[in-house]
Amino acid sequence: MSGPLTGKVALVTGAARGQGRSHALRLAEDGADIIAVDICGQIDTVLYRMSTPEDLDETVAEVEKLDRRIVARQADVRDAAALNQAVAEGIGELGRIDIVVANAGIAPMSVRESDDLQTFLDTVAVNLTGVYNTVHSVVDRLIEQGEGGSIILTGSTQALSGRGGNGSGAQDGYTASKHGVTGLMRTWAYWLAPKNIRVNTVNPTGVDSPMVNNEVVAEWLEKDPDAAGVLANHMPVPVVAPRDISAAVAWLASDESRYVTGVALPVDAGFLIK
Repeated sequence: MSGPLTGKVALVTGAARGQGRSHALRLAEDGADIIAVDICGQIDTVLYRMSTPEDLDETVAEVEKLDRRIVARQADVRDAAALNQAVAEGIGELGRIDIVVANAGIAPMSVRESDDLQTFLDTVAVNLTGVYNTVHSVVDRLIEQGEGGSIILTGSTQALSGRGGNGSGAQDGYTASKHGVTGLMRTWAYWLAPKNIRVNTVNPTGVDSPMVNNEVVAEWLEKDPDAAGVLANHMPVPVVAPRDISAAVAWLASDESRYVTGVALPVDAGFLIK
């Protein structure tokens, strides 16, 4: 298969399902080989079902159907040592790294939230520290290769707005962590631009993925209809599809955006202008 990313290798975290799987498949469609990492397990403060090893196996099968190579590993992005080992094995097998999609994240909003502080800490650990760990697992290799690269961080409309805040550990942690991701993007973009490594965020509105489309979030929105209204898009769609975000990720990964860096790119159906 030939495409704009042929010969390149992309690391995608949270790759077992949802946006992560969609990003892995789109990058593979465009010619990239994939290092896929996911926790494939549960976090106590997250009450919706998280990914499983079987989910990651499905991502592997779908990438292989596209005739691309994939190395998949189970690792928690909060655990720098485990993540470094997983990524090192992937680079060792595939030979290089060119694209980083730091996508793993949680949104544990729930009416059954029982420990605000721990929920806040877990959310920040995954969504912010996990992004830090992901980029630092590969950045030295990107610099050593001397051929540039593209780092794409999954932000959120909540990184660019305070809408929807309710004082819960989950909502505070989610919004704070996504604002933190924007800060990391900007400081890394400044640091790495002279090395021709670009750093950007893609900032989705709600996405039809297992993190959003589950019974726990549905219960939360049902009990707090004001939140549903505040979080609504301006365009007449309740959520966007994972492939809509993957299209932006693929563009940021490609040479078509070769001079785009330090940008927070909304794919938000008008959320931020409402």
